[in-house]
Amino acid sequence: MAAIKEGNLEAPTRHPLDWKNPEFYDEGKVFAEMERVFDLCHGCRRCVSLCNAFPTLFDLVDESDTMEVDGVDKQDYWKVVDHCYLCDLCYMTKCPYIPPHEWNIDFPHLMLRAKALKFKTRGASLRDRFLSSTDAVGKYASLPVIVNVVNTANKTKPVRTVMQKIAGIDDDAILPEYHSKTLRDRLQDRRDTNARGEPAGRTRGRVALFATCYGNYNEPHIGEDLVAVFEHNDIPVTIAEREQCCGMPKLELGDLEAVNAAKEANIPVLAKLVDAGWDIVAPVPSCALMFKQELPLMYPDDAEVQKVGQAIFDPFEYLAIREKAGKMKTDFKKPLGKVSYHAACHQRVQNVGRKTFDILKMIPDTEVDIIERCSGHDGTYAVKAEFHDVSMKIVRPIASKIKQSQPDHYGSDCPMAGHQIENGLKDGSKPEHPMTLLRKAYGI
Repeated sequence: MAAIKEGNLEAPTRHPLDWKNPEFYDEGKVFAEMERVFDLCHGCRRCVSLCNAFPTLFDLVDESDTMEVDGVDKQDYWKVVDHCYLCDLCYMTKCPYIPPHEWNIDFPHLMLRAKALKFKTRGASLRDRFLSSTDAVGKYASLPVIVNVVNTANKTKPVRTVMQKIAGIDDDAILPEYHSKTLRDRLQDRRDTNARGEPAGRTRGRVALFATCYGNYNEPHIGEDLVAVFEHNDIPVTIAEREQCCGMPKLELGDLEAVNAAKEANIPVLAKLVDAGWDIVAPVPSCALMFKQELPLMYPDDAEVQKVGQAIFDPFEYLAIREKAGKMKTDFKKPLGKVSYHAACHQRVQNVGRKTFDILKMIPDTEVDIIERCSGHDGTYAVKAEFHDVSMKIVRPIASKIKQSQPDHYGSDCPMAGHQIENGLKDGSKPEHPMTLLRKAYGI
């Protein structure tokens, strides 16, 4: 077991993802790097409470003959990989050995490399391909008539039982609803490219909305609430001429060629908007993170990717920047009472601070309790039969805290995390997105 050294005190850095190098997919080198990092993690164990990847690793070590990593069957490494859903919290909040520390640990990107190797050599199940094909599923499931059948089936217990047996989609997981009138349908008239905005801080005061698959097909009201709030604050909003999935579901599957295809479709459109003077906002944290971090690390020499990465914002990050410059309205009309707010992992790792919390607590007669724990959802992890029970164990502390608090409202920046919490509560209550709450407070 490696001796524990002092953590690094220098500013963290992150190495580009060398995914086009053939050595990236060299099985021997991938397993050797996993053994090195797993040994260091075993000697530290600081991340044991974050997700199930680390308890799985430590149980494998503790149950081995040597009680060290060298006693673990390398094929069991895949059990660790499968439990990592790339939330990035270990890298961003826990690990003291991230680069430039000499141990150079980037656990999430090592797991991503392993997932890419697995996808390249073994492919993926039909279920996993289906769940990660959010555009294709959304387009079909939102068709008139079909949308009613899909939504009804997803809420019918006998159908869900069959889905679990045949497809491995857990019958207790909350599946998203679909809408025949998508967000892009609802905002199709917002193509005013001549709208002027007032700059503030590093914002230019006019925003192009990247709707996201989930925001487009599953909860379009979140995008509508965002538009209402931004326009109330004199920020013109347009919508990207065209878009497809940001690529995050395929990234988590290890299908990097599909991520590349998504990048080739999205970046030219978004870069053109940036060149025309628009900022980009995405209502789902994972999608903003994809453009802010993952694509820039996959394409460090692509100027267009870097340009979009620097111009995309989390919605509350955007409002907070403008509030600091005195450009956000505070004419709130309705207090919210007590709010339990869950900070989504993929928002936290954007390094923008507690911006949603800061904005919500500005509302008079409103008490905001922030919960900074992973919900265990990950978009697909919580709906897979083999992982669902674990995901519900991860969300249990959040649900318990909300039950104790008895808030008037609860929700998360990540709508999927909100529904995971709803599933943990099982009391008939529904989550409300923070942007929805902000719109309520404005009374608009």
